[in-house]
Amino acid sequence: MRPLKMKDKILKFFIIAIILILAIVFVIKFGGPPTLKLYVSAGIGDCQEIPLLCMAPQEKIINPDIDKEYILKLLPYEFPKIKISIPPGFTVVQERIVKVYYKKRKRQHSGAVVYLLHQEPNFFINLFPQIRQQGVKDDYEFFSRMMYARLNDIKNLNDAFFVIVKSIFTPDLGTQRNVHMAEFELTDKKGFISYNLTGKSRYFDCNIVNRDGHLFKLYIKDKDGVLDLDKVLAIVSTLKKTG
Repeated sequence: MRPLKMKDKILKFFIIAIILILAIVFVIKFGGPPTLKLYVSAGIGDCQEIPLLCMAPQEKIINPDIDKEYILKLLPYEFPKIKISIPPGFTVVQERIVKVYYKKRKRQHSGAVVYLLHQEPNFFINLFPQIRQQGVKDDYEFFSRMMYARLNDIKNLNDAFFVIVKSIFTPDLGTQRNVHMAEFELTDKKGFISYNLTGKSRYFDCNIVNRDGHLFKLYIKDKDGVLDLDKVLAIVSTLKKTG
């Protein structure tokens, strides 16, 4: 069976989010923030089950020094609309993502793998135009709201929406209690990175927007633990929009 395209998966995931949110509207009408938090926890899990729901970026990395000698050791890949350089030994896949979240599920690629995703500017804004009314003006702001969303900070429907989105778009990051989250800015792009450097396998989830508003997602499962944050940022620096 041919895998679903990423856009179809995103739509499927958000149908779940919409159902939850419609139910939450009822909860808001008859209860306050504490009741709303309890309802969201019952629907998607609490911070014990999904620690990232109580985490947010704690550092900002601006124009880090990029190891150009390391970049020369990488292998160039070019797909429709994406060009990037990746270390040897990784399987590179475009527009496919493993739906793992916080539960253990069967993975299609068990080795070292890189998943790439590209979407045109304002993909999420066009998918959910109502969020413009909440001050979300572009996809970068969408991901910012999502990354900073925390279960304990829920006060209204908008907060609940982004917590639910965060749970949906959290890929496999190993033991979540060991995950670090950061904002970053490079010369021509900016975004957010969640990473786990503990254990033999290392995990990196990058949500990136370039200066023209194009959205990229870069997810890396580093089975042998050969990467670190500096190397991944060097990899991100090679990511370009083509065509």
